[in-house]
Amino acid sequence: MTHEVEQQPAAGWVVVAWTPDEFGQAALEHAVAAAGEKGRGVAVVNGTRGDAYVDERYAAPDRLADVTERLRATGLPHVVRQEMGRDVAEQVLDVAAELDARLVVVGLRHRSPVGKLLMGSVAQRILLTATCPVLAVKPGSQPA
Repeated sequence: MTHEVEQQPAAGWVVVAWTPDEFGQAALEHAVAAAGEKGRGVAVVNGTRGDAYVDERYAAPDRLADVTERLRATGLPHVVRQEMGRDVAEQVLDVAAELDARLVVVGLRHRSPVGKLLMGSVAQRILLTATCPVLAVKPGSQPA
């Protein structure tokens, strides 16, 4: 599901790895602040590998509609994408490459070292692989 917007930002895009929880909310807040400060657009990516019957990080359509409305209220150029593929980090990075993103924002959740080894980390892969700056944020943090 993709919601396209007619406006294209003159100064590029901020891509958000968004999930329907406090981590996604923090990432979205920081992305909107960064985009507004620099005259950029916001591209929200909500992804799943699709290998489970229920993935709580993959948003219901009404949650994405809420995000779209929130972005519309900012007046910033925006796009909301819901992707399904092999790897969520890859989905975010593909959108960042496609839009020539100037920044990627991701919510950071705490994981133990063993948890990172066994399950991997979307945020970690984005941090290590992105070709543009990455801002990793925690819930409760305030945009600068």
